[in-house]
Amino acid sequence: MLITLTFYIVLVWLLFPKLKLVKWRWVSGTVAVPRQVKAVISAAAALGFGIASAHAGPCTTAIARFEQAVRQSANNPNAGPMAPQSVGAQLGYQPTPASIEQAQQRAWAGFDATLRRAKRLDARGDRAGCRRALAAAKRMYNLQ
Repeated sequence: MLITLTFYIVLVWLLFPKLKLVKWRWVSGTVAVPRQVKAVISAAAALGFGIASAHAGPCTTAIARFEQAVRQSANNPNAGPMAPQSVGAQLGYQPTPASIEQAQQRAWAGFDATLRRAKRLDARGDRAGCRRALAAAKRMYNLQ
């Protein structure tokens, strides 16, 4: 994060070479950057941006593919997160609109939490944990 911020600052500095740094009292005038220094800093910034953006967790592509499938299933009325059958349903009670809405909200909340957990484990580099959480999210969501 700090490296990326530094690269952004350098990029702005390169785009505006006569940036007046007097406002921040860093120097007592304007700064002119030689062309060779600009080239070296630009190459380093480009290389740094490539390295920073190329870093991905072990499950990043699998999570992205699953999220794409979820987005594509948005128009399917049968698609969405699933939850286990309630005791009331097992006893033959008819659901009310309010209980249906509450069950849908709980199912979405559980699905979102599981997918966030997979992303968090992916960011940490925990391949096994990420795959388990992603598999749980896939079990919770009906794409059909």
